[in-house]
Amino acid sequence: MTGTIELRRFGHDDLLVIRQTLLDVHADAYADQMHDEFVQRFPWFVDHWGSHPGFSCVIGYDGDEPVGFAYGAPSEPGREWWREHVSPPPADASTFSFSELMVRPRWRKTGVSEQLHEALLADRVEALAVLLVDPGHPRVVDLYGNWGYRRVGSRQPFADSPNYSVMVRDLTGLSSR
Repeated sequence: MTGTIELRRFGHDDLLVIRQTLLDVHADAYADQMHDEFVQRFPWFVDHWGSHPGFSCVIGYDGDEPVGFAYGAPSEPGREWWREHVSPPPADASTFSFSELMVRPRWRKTGVSEQLHEALLADRVEALAVLLVDPGHPRVVDLYGNWGYRRVGSRQPFADSPNYSVMVRDLTGLSSR
């Protein structure tokens, strides 16, 4: 490890170039869980999120080696699925759906996850960021809480997925930090 992580930004048009990198990082990060059918569907999620015109991805590199990534895409106006958990909904419900944050084991607990997370959100114009996190990983839930997210409910988006915690973060004023 060099200690310096270079963050590179990618968008929808770059998916074919970065797709295998995302899959490789995932395979390393989930090496002990690759027998799980839900985990095996990760390529579908990459293609699904990457098909959004507003797809945004940040990949961290240690030299030429990818160490992790974060990606997501803006939600379509009027289709903010998290609204059912917030009453009353905010006046500006523009939302960035933060889909994935993954760091390879060798670089965990080095601050890379926060670097990737903050870089992905740094230039967002949406008022909110929303994500799903497995409550079976309380340290991860706490980490997102430390980054400004609040838990607003639960959601199981697929029959074979966990019943995730829905977490929302206000992004207004983020650029003034």
